[in-house]
Amino acid sequence: MRVITGKAKGKRLKVPPGMNTRPVTDMIKEAIFNVIGPEIKGAAFLDLFAGSGSVGIEALSRDADKVIFIDNDRYAVKTILHNLKSCGFAEGYEVYRSDVFKAIEILQRRGLKFKYIYTDPPFTDDAIFDKVINALNKADILTEKGILIIRTRRKRELPSRLSRLVKYRINDYGESSLHYYCLSEEAMDR
Repeated sequence: MRVITGKAKGKRLKVPPGMNTRPVTDMIKEAIFNVIGPEIKGAAFLDLFAGSGSVGIEALSRDADKVIFIDNDRYAVKTILHNLKSCGFAEGYEVYRSDVFKAIEILQRRGLKFKYIYTDPPFTDDAIFDKVINALNKADILTEKGILIIRTRRKRELPSRLSRLVKYRINDYGESSLHYYCLSEEAMDR
């Protein structure tokens, strides 16, 4: 696994030990950033269930202004910090070992908003996907014209519309699917 492009292009990334993390393939990462495009520059990016941090690190490498990494596994947090250091990043990020649902509440209380939110919940807990999408639907942490991206196992259904979020795109890659959401009032522009 490596950083695809930007300031840290080509840097190899470590993966947390054990079976708790499913690393994102370069193909999926590239697909995400092809959708995001050059608008990542200067944007705030939230990486939930961050694992190795590879998606958030890719955002930093492509000039995101700020990236917040959240994972509740201590080995994942250690790996994220190692990967950030080995890529030469000394600023522009925050890393937290926290339950994702508590973190979403804290980020909202802090008044933080993100242009991009990427979340990659564990595929082994099928119920977690609905919990995550509902928590993010209730939270006011996505900017106007922001994008929420959720990685699921392939063929996993997620709601197409919630009170604040509308799914406008889904792409399949191997055993994974990427679901893209925007705020409901923005759906007409997509």
